[in-house]
Amino acid sequence: QPHTLAAGRPLRLPATSPAPMHASLRRQPRSSLLGYAVLAAACCAVVTLASLRTGAEQTPGALGRSPGAVTRRVAPTVHAARPPSPLRLSSTHRSDFAKTPEWLSGLARTAMHGRRPVVSTGAFADVGVVGSDKEGLLDTSRMVRAESGPGVKLPEDKKRRVAVIGSGLAGMITAMDLAEAGHQVDIYESRQFVGGKVGSWVDKDGNHVEMGLHVFFGCYYNLFGIMRRVGAWKNLRLKEHTHTFVNEGGKLGALDFRMGGIGAPINGLKAFATSAQLDLLDKFYNAVALATSPVVKALVNFDGAMEDVRALDDITFTEWFIRQGGSRGSIERMWDPIALALGFIDCDHISARCMLTIFQLFAVRSEASVLRMLTGSPDEYLHTPIVNYLKERGVTIQLGRRAKELIYEKDENGVPTRVKGFVASTPGGNVQDETLEYDITVAALDVPGIQKLLNDDMRKIPEFKKVDELDAVPVATVQLRFDGWVTELNDEDLMKTVNQNQGNGLAPGMDNLLYSADVDFSCFADLALTSPDDYYKPGEGSLMQCVLTPGDKYMPMSTEDIAQATLEMVHKLFPSSRKLECTWTNVVKLGESLYREAPGKDRFRPHQRTPVENFYLAGSYTYQDYIDSMEGATKSGLLAADAILEDTLSGRAGGNKATPASELAPSAAAVAA
Repeated sequence: QPHTLAAGRPLRLPATSPAPMHASLRRQPRSSLLGYAVLAAACCAVVTLASLRTGAEQTPGALGRSPGAVTRRVAPTVHAARPPSPLRLSSTHRSDFAKTPEWLSGLARTAMHGRRPVVSTGAFADVGVVGSDKEGLLDTSRMVRAESGPGVKLPEDKKRRVAVIGSGLAGMITAMDLAEAGHQVDIYESRQFVGGKVGSWVDKDGNHVEMGLHVFFGCYYNLFGIMRRVGAWKNLRLKEHTHTFVNEGGKLGALDFRMGGIGAPINGLKAFATSAQLDLLDKFYNAVALATSPVVKALVNFDGAMEDVRALDDITFTEWFIRQGGSRGSIERMWDPIALALGFIDCDHISARCMLTIFQLFAVRSEASVLRMLTGSPDEYLHTPIVNYLKERGVTIQLGRRAKELIYEKDENGVPTRVKGFVASTPGGNVQDETLEYDITVAALDVPGIQKLLNDDMRKIPEFKKVDELDAVPVATVQLRFDGWVTELNDEDLMKTVNQNQGNGLAPGMDNLLYSADVDFSCFADLALTSPDDYYKPGEGSLMQCVLTPGDKYMPMSTEDIAQATLEMVHKLFPSSRKLECTWTNVVKLGESLYREAPGKDRFRPHQRTPVENFYLAGSYTYQDYIDSMEGATKSGLLAADAILEDTLSGRAGGNKATPASELAPSAAAVAA
């Protein structure tokens, strides 16, 4: 049988502009709109009853803390009495909140009129989920595809030499599937480490340094499948099912999704209804906006709702939210921090499509809002297992080698028709440029990287020219080490206690991703608590990692000034931290990070299969129906590999002859990473 592409195909957007705002709602019959309104009202009623059920289980903490914002308070010498440390879940773990309420399943079945249900398998399979999800956002069986591999073993005459330019997640995952199928793959990376925007390294003093703050949402099905394939799944630590906001003066609010086993969408409605982050009036306006959004429709028709969301790419989330009845207070106190954490830009500048894509997942899947973090650094606990997998399949990784320009054939008009390889150089000119020929070339780069690689000839092709319309956001990642525990708000003695073994998450404080609406780092965490294997140091305290987004105003500043400004903001949120000493700082400035998901930019994202023979793209900016993220990079890598394997089998890619695998030899410059 021909190879079946299990990762799904990218949707080719129509050439015309997306429909104007609310057109999707106007297209709906009045009976459909009434049905969605009734469903929303039913959800609100159940939230009221369920909140009464769970109220006895939740005890508000001190300093105005909401129930979900848990700060561990334990006598310093009695560690046995602590709550269990964050779990390293096995692949068979299944949480209570991963179940769909039976009443909702029945309602959805009725609304879908017998449509074939999604088959969900694996650790996150929900019960009774129905509908379809052609873009791979809802169907958890996609985790099985990522875990099991491409399902193709190429015959000898179909094997090709493949070069992957870039060793971020997209590039490495593309290489995983191609090598698994039988291609000979070489990866070229301009830096001295792999991982791309998720990269991390160890400085001369043994400190683990990284770019950004890497959090794994429960809907990262494809990335989770990859992690299970390479044995890295055990390296994730499950966090409490809460999203905590830290406000000026140490006052906390939260979206607390815990609800005694009741899942989406009810636990989400309860989280908003009980959050201390918004006042009563803002909660009302927030409910009005979301109740009339495609999110409600997604409960019974995910694909139809996703089409409505795509039609909203030309406006900002703020424009959409306010016109739907939302309030400015909700934007400033809740949605801005979330938008900045997701896309590094605020609601006034981020596309409504980007935010509503996430909302839909939160609404229909209980686990989508669950957070996990690595038990240590990305290099050790994510990239090393992937690199080992690649090495076992003969993949070489050449570090410090930049692709300078592509080599290609042209037609009579000077338009490239077939890529033959590229010229590789070493930054600094320590190694002479080398011309490398390959059957297939994959550019797995970020936005600035692909813009540099595509020359004027390539830009004669519209698919490549439109990449110039994309932009990237600057970001600064700041690490601050203290001699105590910054996020411990209740007990000053406990805050200063660092003379005992507090590894494995046993230290006091908040062990989770944190948001803030009152400082320039919208998301942050104490890595000594959340990821202790590499970031906790015996006898020392918190390692606060703060992501300044967008980082435009910080790019011209010195690292010392950035660190000092960040320290003052930490004191603003945690006044008690002024009694602690900051013992070490580090700043990583990245002038161009995530691609800027501004309104109207979705149509400019190129597809993985390009118009040029033997040339493919990968990277989270390429078209895949998710946001620029680790999951987006993973999806793009799987899509690129699927396209290459399909074209290899059909003869479109790599020509008719391949260099026999027995004659292939890795370059002398290859580095076994």
